[in-house]
Amino acid sequence: MKQWQMDTGTVMHGVFGDPIKHSKSPVMHNRAFRELGLNAAYAAFHIKPGQLKDAVAGIRAMQFRGVNVTIPHKLEVMDYLDDIHEDARAIGAVNTIVNDDGKLTGFNTDGIGYVRSLKEEAGFAVAGKKVLMLGAGGAARGVAYALAKEGAASVRIANRTVSKAEELAEAIRPFAPAEGMSYEAIADVRDEIDLIVHNTEVGMHPKVDEVLIDTSWFHEGLTVSDIVYNPLVTRLLREAEAKGAKTHGGLGMFVYQGAYAFEYWTGREAPIAAMREAVLEAF
Repeated sequence: MKQWQMDTGTVMHGVFGDPIKHSKSPVMHNRAFRELGLNAAYAAFHIKPGQLKDAVAGIRAMQFRGVNVTIPHKLEVMDYLDDIHEDARAIGAVNTIVNDDGKLTGFNTDGIGYVRSLKEEAGFAVAGKKVLMLGAGGAARGVAYALAKEGAASVRIANRTVSKAEELAEAIRPFAPAEGMSYEAIADVRDEIDLIVHNTEVGMHPKVDEVLIDTSWFHEGLTVSDIVYNPLVTRLLREAEAKGAKTHGGLGMFVYQGAYAFEYWTGREAPIAAMREAVLEAF
């Protein structure tokens, strides 16, 4: 098999974030391009606060086909796009940009990627279940919206800044009963929860020894899910497992959100097994 090399016909893609060094998106997407024999490449770009508008203009100027957007840019990026898919608009966050001849459209693949992973890897059916979300940032928005649309009985959102949790709860209330709360208020509702979803950077490399909430009350009837995928097993998941709870890591969501983005850019079915393998090999 001929060794692939970049040339003047290579179609460029990338990811914008701050920080970005930890991202496994480049190894995952470049493996997917090679798997399908596409002349395309994907790189990571460290876009600092205040630089995002210029960076998005660069997508047009340099004719990138697509870009992923990660922490902390998923909300602000919406201001600089030409069109936003209805799901991403409802969520209020974009993680994927598609460039069609200079027209930039924003999508959100976080939620659909998360729900697919939860079903396939944890065997968890959301319909009728009571959910507790930890965190209310860009990723949480996609996940909360997808869980609400899957028929969750209720979605409670706990966050350090309670007003942000309440704002997200209001956004998803058309789809499911929802309320925002403080982390302290979890004690009042914990006996009613079926699924906990952690959506912050706590426990992510390099903060691997941290955990966001008290886990002493976790129990066997609970499923605890962490969207952090580096490390593959966070302290939150280790403590949940020790209490007999079912656990679900973030790798599947990461792979599936990437697969949906890949399909938007290329029009081809994503080679999911190869993408997952590439990420695991990169650890």
